[in-house]
Amino acid sequence: MANTSTGHHVNGSGLKERRELAAGSRRPLCGYNASVSPRLTSSEWESLTGSRPEVHLLQTVAWAEFKARYGWKSHWLSHDSAAAQILIRGFPGGVRLAYVPKGPIGPWLPHLLPELDQLCRDERVFLLKVEPDDHAAPELEAELRQHGFRPSPSPIQPRRSVTVSLEGEESDWLSRMHPKTRYNIQLSGRKGVRVSPWSDLAGFGALMQATADRQSFGIHHPDYYRTAYEIFHPRGECELLAAEFEGQILGAVMVFARGPRAWYFYGGSNGRERARMPTYLVQWEAMRWARARGCVEYDLWGVPDHEEPVLESEFPTRSDGLWGVYRFKRGFGGRLIRTVGAWDRPRSMPLYFVYRMVAGRSVY
Repeated sequence: MANTSTGHHVNGSGLKERRELAAGSRRPLCGYNASVSPRLTSSEWESLTGSRPEVHLLQTVAWAEFKARYGWKSHWLSHDSAAAQILIRGFPGGVRLAYVPKGPIGPWLPHLLPELDQLCRDERVFLLKVEPDDHAAPELEAELRQHGFRPSPSPIQPRRSVTVSLEGEESDWLSRMHPKTRYNIQLSGRKGVRVSPWSDLAGFGALMQATADRQSFGIHHPDYYRTAYEIFHPRGECELLAAEFEGQILGAVMVFARGPRAWYFYGGSNGRERARMPTYLVQWEAMRWARARGCVEYDLWGVPDHEEPVLESEFPTRSDGLWGVYRFKRGFGGRLIRTVGAWDRPRSMPLYFVYRMVAGRSVY
């Protein structure tokens, strides 16, 4: 059940907003003159994103606070209707990398680019990496290339995911699921599995480790999950849900929510009582939690980056990488979403060449 996003309300509007800007439209993101004051404080950014519920969780001050615990410094820029939260981290030798997760927001090309370039100069950054919260589109990719970006060989967030609609009644959600998944959810409840909020972060870390050992994938240090919970749970934007049977924890998920969207970022199980299908019921209850918060979309996060015909033809015989989780996630009746992905704008080609050889997810 290990987990290694993306709504139309963000992605569908991005190109439209860029066209509006090209036509001369200017819609300030907030009350002050962003053009005069491109660099914002954290409180100003909090106010800006607070009025934009469609902005991704990874572009919030809370996420910046979370990543600050792991060596990332945050900056916030705004220009007219465009804005970005930029995370910067230093590495041995004094080199620094700038990363914009699930952003920038609004019609940022080319209007925000001078501000991003200036920040990179001031911070002595060798590479600007962006991972926009936009659906893949040839027009957007051409625009990125036009402004010096190139597809990154080292994406950070999964490019393709499965998103489940939470619109309608719960019976509607079930009707959209694969019959076997629907059956497993109902079976789990009948076989005595119960799901409830859990606060044992050490126990969750152990579940993550057990899953990683069983499925041979990398995870964060247990403190990483604890920190995420401690920052987002008091805000009502995170819940840790555990499935148990006769007092024994079988699996758990840590889910996040903001505005109309929720995300399944982390999850693990110990492999016990698998016939009781606890992983299905805990995902169902996570969806119910998200809907209770007003979310209308539940993002199951990463799956292999292949078109649906390939996924459907190969998943029965593959279990490597994200193939095993695709087998699980496909049953929940969601739709495949593919974002524009990660794009790099190198500022030092020699350093970028070294980065391409050694880069991995572990630095993020």
